[in-house]
Amino acid sequence: MKISIRKGEKADLPAVLELIKELAVYEKAPDEVVVTVEEMERDGFGKNPVYWFHVAEVDSKIVGVALNYIRYSTWKGKCVYLEDIIVHETYRGNKIGKMLFERCIQDAKEMKAKRLVWQVLDWNEPAVNFYRKYNASFDEQWLNGALEYEQIQNFQLSE
Repeated sequence: MKISIRKGEKADLPAVLELIKELAVYEKAPDEVVVTVEEMERDGFGKNPVYWFHVAEVDSKIVGVALNYIRYSTWKGKCVYLEDIIVHETYRGNKIGKMLFERCIQDAKEMKAKRLVWQVLDWNEPAVNFYRKYNASFDEQWLNGALEYEQIQNFQLSE
């Protein structure tokens, strides 16, 4: 099997969104994916792109994706955030995730980023073990916080 990794393009977005939906099913949250191809096109290929991605292809078919963006640490400076690595279930075990992750590491290196950071669900043992092979550290102190779209839209400044 010949696997190639390349920078993602606008035309890849429908296939990328399908992989995102596959991941959501795996993570037991299939109804959480609300992003559209049009939003991804605007946000990744518009005037001010906020993310980039690489795809893995086998026989011209997209079978994996790694999506990143810049995050700024007040303590460290520029960091790369790896939002997701997704490999289609049929193609797992072929080192595609490794190839995508190493492409992300290379991007961070070329950008002189101070960190490459990501999150992984604590029950996702295959992913945790994958990152451990790179001697990644896991932080048990920090909690993830979030406000969802509706909460943001309903927000009123206090007087």
